[in-house]
Order: sequence, then structure tokens, then C-alpha cells
Amino acid sequence: MSKADTASAAGQWHLYVLECRDGALYTGISNDVARRYAAHLAGKGARYTRINPPQRIALVHPFADKSQALKAEYAFKRLSAAAKRQLVAGGDLGDWLAARTAPPEPAQ
Repeated sequence: MSKADTASAAGQWHLYVLECRDGALYTGISNDVARRYAAHLAGKGARYTRINPPQRIALVHPFADKSQALKAEYAFKRLSAAAKRQLVAGGDLGDWLAARTAPPEPAQ
């Protein structure tokens, strides 16, 4: 993924998912994914990625602000490994987020 692909507009935050050397998925948020990925590669990111360096950026999804990105990160981290992999493999993260925040249907 090129820097242009991950560059943020002013104020825009992203949820990102990295596939690590041990096969695990690491999830985080950033307003500059390319810079954050470089930090992970250089061993200056999270403790987990210092031990298990990332192999690739598996998913990036934009959000209007940090609060929305944090909420999505929290929800994504609560998914099972299989559900995370399904979203990374081509499931629609936008649809999943919309369904997660949709108001409940009225009882009949």
C-alpha cells in the first residue's frame, strides 16, 4: 500500500488492521496510517508488533473523527478471529459498521 493510499485528509482518522509475522491481526487507529505502519516496522510501534512485526496492511477504513475510529476499533477487537479474517478477506466493513450502529427494529 503506498503512502498516497494511506494519507489522511486533515482531521480524518483510520482504523487499520495489520497482518503480523505470527499470522495474528493487529488493529489500531491513526490519522496517518503510512507513518504509523513505518513506526511498527521500525520497532517503534506497539509492544505486540515489536515482537511480531507486521507483514502487510490488511485493511484500512476511514472515519470522520477520532471518536468514531476509537468506537470502531473497540468493536472490531471484540470480534472473533474468524469474523475479523472474514472482514479483512473482503467482507464489507462499511456494512458491518452500519449494521452495528443501526437502531433496533420496532417490536410488532
